[in-house]
Amino acid sequence: MHLQRVPGSDHSLANLVARRLAGAVVLFWLVLTLTFALLQLAPGDAASLLIAPDASAEDAARLRTSLGLDRPAPVQYARWIGGVLRGDLGVSLAQQRPVTTLLREAVPVSFWLGTASLLLTFAIGVPIGLAQAARRGRPIDHLLTVLTTTAYAAPTFWLALALVALFTYGASTWGFPAALRLPAFGIHSPAGNPGGWLGVVDLVRHAILPVGILSAVGAAGIARYARSNVADTLGQDFVRTARAKGLTPAAVHFRHVLRNILPALVVLFALALPGTVAGSVFVESVFAWPGTGRLLLSAIAARDFPVVLGATVVYAGVVILANLAADLALPLLDPRRRG
Repeated sequence: MHLQRVPGSDHSLANLVARRLAGAVVLFWLVLTLTFALLQLAPGDAASLLIAPDASAEDAARLRTSLGLDRPAPVQYARWIGGVLRGDLGVSLAQQRPVTTLLREAVPVSFWLGTASLLLTFAIGVPIGLAQAARRGRPIDHLLTVLTTTAYAAPTFWLALALVALFTYGASTWGFPAALRLPAFGIHSPAGNPGGWLGVVDLVRHAILPVGILSAVGAAGIARYARSNVADTLGQDFVRTARAKGLTPAAVHFRHVLRNILPALVVLFALALPGTVAGSVFVESVFAWPGTGRLLLSAIAARDFPVVLGATVVYAGVVILANLAADLALPLLDPRRRG
C-alpha cells in the first residue's frame, strides 16, 4: 500500500524543530546568566582564600585587580559570556589552569560513570516496571513499590556513605572475603594503575559502588514511571484483542506494549539524565572520583567561580540537549505530537 504524505507535515515538523531549538538556546542562556548572578551575590571570593593571612589591604586589592574581581559585575559578565561564545571558559583562580583543560580531564570520568549508570538504570527499571504492571495489586507489586519508593526518596550521598560503611569498612571488620571488600575511594588502587585485564578488573571494582548507587536511584524512578505507563497500556483495547487471539504474555508485552510505550521511554531518558547528573556530583565527591562533580564541589569551596561557571556550562548543556533530543524524537515516534 502506498503511503501518502500529509500536506504541510514537513513544514509543521520544521517549525517544531525551530521552536524547540530557540527555546533550548534561551533556556541555556538563562541558566548561565542566573548562575553568574547568584555567584556574584554569594559572600566572599577567591581572593579572600588565596591571599596570605598577614597580607595588607593593598595586597588584597592588587590581587583582586589581577584576577579581574574588582571590575563591575556587568563588565565581568560581558567578558565571560563573550569568552563562552568563543569557547574560552577562562582560567581557574585556584589552580591557574585553563578551565577547558580541567573539564577535559574531568568530563570523560563523569561521562563513563553516567553512561554506565543510565544503561543499568533502564536495564533494571523498565523490567521492574513491567513486572509491577503485569502483577499490579498483588503482594509483589506492593513490595516493589515500597522498595522503589524508598530507594528513590533516599538522598544519594546518604546511600553512598551507607554502602561504604557496609561493603568497605563493614566487610573488613566482619572478615568478608577479599573479593567482597569493595574499594571506597578513587578509580584505581593506591599501589598504581595496573595494565591489561588487571587494570580493567581494578577499575570495575572501584566502579561498583558509585555506579550501583546511581543505577539504584535512577532505576527506582524509572520503575515507578514505567509501571504507570504500562498499566495504562495494558488496559487498551488492542492489548485485550491480542490476548483474545491467544498470544502469550511475553508476546503481548514485547510486541505490543513495549512498542506503544516507546515515546514514554524516550521521555524517561530525558527525565533520568538530570537525576544522574545531579547524583553524580555527590557520588563523585564521596568516592573521590576525579569527575566534573568533584571538580565542581572543590571549586565552590575555593570560590573558584570560573570553574563553577564552566561546570555549569557542561551540566546545563547536557541536560538541555537531552531534553531537546527527547522533544525532537517524540514527533518522529508519535505523529500525533506534530501539531
